[in-house]
Amino acid sequence: MSLENLLDTLNAWLPGQNWSQVAFVFAAATVAGLARGFSGFGGALIFVPLAGAAMSPKIASALLLLIDGTMTLGMVPAGWKRANRREVGTMLIGALFGVPLGTALLALASPITLRWIISIVVLLLLAFLMSGWRYHGRPKVPLTIGVGWLAGLFGGAAQMSGPPVVAYWLGGAIPPQTVRANLVVYFALATVISATSYIVSGILTLEVVLLAAVIAPGYGAGLYLGSHLFGIASETTFRRICFGLIAMAGLIGLPLFDAWR
Repeated sequence: MSLENLLDTLNAWLPGQNWSQVAFVFAAATVAGLARGFSGFGGALIFVPLAGAAMSPKIASALLLLIDGTMTLGMVPAGWKRANRREVGTMLIGALFGVPLGTALLALASPITLRWIISIVVLLLLAFLMSGWRYHGRPKVPLTIGVGWLAGLFGGAAQMSGPPVVAYWLGGAIPPQTVRANLVVYFALATVISATSYIVSGILTLEVVLLAAVIAPGYGAGLYLGSHLFGIASETTFRRICFGLIAMAGLIGLPLFDAWR
């Protein structure tokens, strides 16, 4: 298929799209997938502020929800067998209350306000990740629910639920294989909660679904390349690159720089 025919097909699916913006979001998805595939983190922190600046935070969050949720479905069966499902269920109790609140913020706040909030949260979460802090105690029900609520709030507002959950489970007295399985199952079920909340709020639309089909190959290519770089490239070096990309995405996402775009 020629480029002209491809553009004609895309215009038939998504009339009125700015394809230079779509190309930028495709590139952002590729970089985000690369970071996610290699290090397991950073996808949302890179993609949402960049895609939010190009389109809108609502579209960016809904796109990542669809793309990342679809791309990681294959990990769920094995994760379900190994996960501590009671612990995951406890955290999901908090998410059930946090996700709708975050979704309401995403649905009701102005795009400029959302971009300020998202970029500032990204930079704060970056500082948190760079600190290396982890919770080292045993999971406690009230604390687990509280972490689930915070993760749900971040997830509903911008699909950034990862850092609180990872910091809570990764440093605690839980075997690493169980932690990984817990994360896979939690994020899969939290995606279902977020998708339901986004549909009810009118954020997840048919246009977003079609746009996700266009953007997903870039994210998938990034995931594939990143996962194959793991064990070849230096983890320390790549982690620093990821931190740099997150910082850049957070700064570019600030409305402060719109006049220079």
